[in-house]
Amino acid sequence: MVKHVLKRIGYMLLTLFAVATITFFLMRSIPGDPLASMARNLPEQTKINYYAKYGLDQPLFQQYLIYMKGLLRLDLGESLLYPGRSVVGEIARTSPVSGMVGGIALVIGTLIGVVLGIIAALKKNSWPDYLVMFIAILGATVPVFVLASLMQYIFAVRLGALPASGWGESRHLILPVIVMSFGSIATYARYIKSSMLDTLNQDYVLTARAKGLSEKKVILSHVLRNSLLPAVTIFSGSIVGVFTGAFVIERMFSIPGIGYYYISSINNHDYTMILGTTVFYAALFIIMQLVVDFVYMIIDPRIRIAAD
Repeated sequence: MVKHVLKRIGYMLLTLFAVATITFFLMRSIPGDPLASMARNLPEQTKINYYAKYGLDQPLFQQYLIYMKGLLRLDLGESLLYPGRSVVGEIARTSPVSGMVGGIALVIGTLIGVVLGIIAALKKNSWPDYLVMFIAILGATVPVFVLASLMQYIFAVRLGALPASGWGESRHLILPVIVMSFGSIATYARYIKSSMLDTLNQDYVLTARAKGLSEKKVILSHVLRNSLLPAVTIFSGSIVGVFTGAFVIERMFSIPGIGYYYISSINNHDYTMILGTTVFYAALFIIMQLVVDFVYMIIDPRIRIAAD
């Protein structure tokens, strides 16, 4: 097991190195100068000082070596768009905002989706099943910005019950959380239903029923536990999506999260912010994949046996 963990950590570091390298050269290949608009009306010597400060006066490969040395020290540099602000500081300041909104939505969406998926599987080809699948189809097909606009119009414009946007009060969380949780509800309802229907036909479930176990005991002890593996798989990606996929919601509801600043940095060619945020996303995703491996072993003992 120790050897397995060390091997995975080695792959993690290699993947982060590849992500940082590819992103660095992709950013440098984009036409445009991130400091051109900032230094347009400045004296020539001041322009030279600006470029020297951020290392943009160096050859491309030298810039790459400088960045990688900083990355080894966990120093992601200073934002070009916001001089004086470190990338690490901006990530530390904005990621908790995205994590809070998206985390609440993910927990609510997962719990509701799992329950609806169980109901749909146990009530197959009945009206609860059709209703759950209708909700799942809506969640998978309706764009998030359409749902957000609709919620703002109903609850903020027509009813005046909730603010359309803003940040700082608990009521500002309600609409973004509802909108973000809708996708999770649809996803987990479909996955859990499909997984449970497959598990219900397994031989060990038929054996448990033949032994005289109650249906409740069979569902909770044998069916549900083994049906959660697909949900665990997509849960890791959902956690990363809390930070990477919420920029539309953050824009529409004026939430000062990391996704909002990530899009701003792309539009303004803020090289250091783009690189730092991308590395942060990649590290988060890789760590969650490692966590999922251990959760697999807890849920399904067969995986532990295979690993041994």
